[in-house]
Amino acid sequence: MTQRTDPDNLGFSSLAIHAGQEPDPLTGAVVPPIYQVSTYKQDGVGGLRGGYEYSRSANPTRTALEECLAALEGGRRGLAFASGLAAEDCLLRTVCTAGDHVVIPNDAYGGTFRLFAKVYERWGVAWTAADLSSVEAVRAAVQPGKTKVIWVETPSNPLLGICDIAALAHVAHDAGALLVVDNTFATPYLQQPLSLGADVVVHSTTKYMGGHSDVVGGALIAADDDLGARFAYHQNALGAVAGPFDAWLTLRGIKTLGVRMDRHCTNAAAVAELLEAHPKVSAVHYPGLPSHPGHEVAAKQMRGFGGMVSFRHADGEAAAVEVCNRARLFTLGESLGGVESLIEHPGRMTHASAAGSPLEVPGDLVRLSVGIEDLDDLVADLRQAL
Repeated sequence: MTQRTDPDNLGFSSLAIHAGQEPDPLTGAVVPPIYQVSTYKQDGVGGLRGGYEYSRSANPTRTALEECLAALEGGRRGLAFASGLAAEDCLLRTVCTAGDHVVIPNDAYGGTFRLFAKVYERWGVAWTAADLSSVEAVRAAVQPGKTKVIWVETPSNPLLGICDIAALAHVAHDAGALLVVDNTFATPYLQQPLSLGADVVVHSTTKYMGGHSDVVGGALIAADDDLGARFAYHQNALGAVAGPFDAWLTLRGIKTLGVRMDRHCTNAAAVAELLEAHPKVSAVHYPGLPSHPGHEVAAKQMRGFGGMVSFRHADGEAAAVEVCNRARLFTLGESLGGVESLIEHPGRMTHASAAGSPLEVPGDLVRLSVGIEDLDDLVADLRQAL
């Protein structure tokens, strides 16, 4: 599919609806078709029609999603994968070899930590966990000549830590490393890391991009053509690509990303304020609160503070688990970013793989993915659960 929309002249939500998604030239369909096809007729040996030969290598529905992702993040090349971790794996296989080193957040997503600690470490890629909110701590963690990637989550999962993307880009580039930003929590609607100096953006498109808890996917968006071409080579060689129906579902979700994120942000801010004032809560992690240590940095690089909130229960781990069990409108479940609100206990659920490591999360921590339901109903549910 040929993108005829000029991203330089459109606002975010217009790009979300139109980038990579011009009406079908054959029928005029305003939504990209689902090309549920594995192979394509070639116009002679080596004569590819529109560049398509086999759907692992390229598929028109996936192309539409990849063009849209690149436009939304302001990147040169977007690539869609079967999951967020598949995207991370492709990135690391592309840029790292045995003997290389990566700096990761000391509060990284459990699946990302597992990938480094249980998979890549066995293949000779070393890692150091650092407090990424401290530029000096990151600089101290860099191993000259060996560090190839500084891996950033901002906001982080599940402690909602914030780091200064522009400052860390300077640290990475001074060391000859890439700055990779997992932008899953913020989405390109709230934050655009490539414009702040990052080299690659990673997404679990399962979350806010898809937005409806009905599809699993991942993405890489590269700031330059050469890196994007290297990712594309490995995407094809490794094969963990987004299927056409998954790409179509993700595109459908992206169309409403802006309006959904506005509501997520409004609801989450109110929930965070409620929790901060509650006697059963000892700490609230939400970058929109002035009390958050990263509030000023978040306000500088984000247009809103997102829909994720975590908090610590004043009565300890057992009480935190019981809050999760008592919630009604907040569904007990892993994942995040859907229109429905979710609650979970990271220590026993999404971040169990980090138990006993430097990335272990507090046992009294509860994580909320605040959805777009009526705020009064969400508040009432949290009050009774607490």
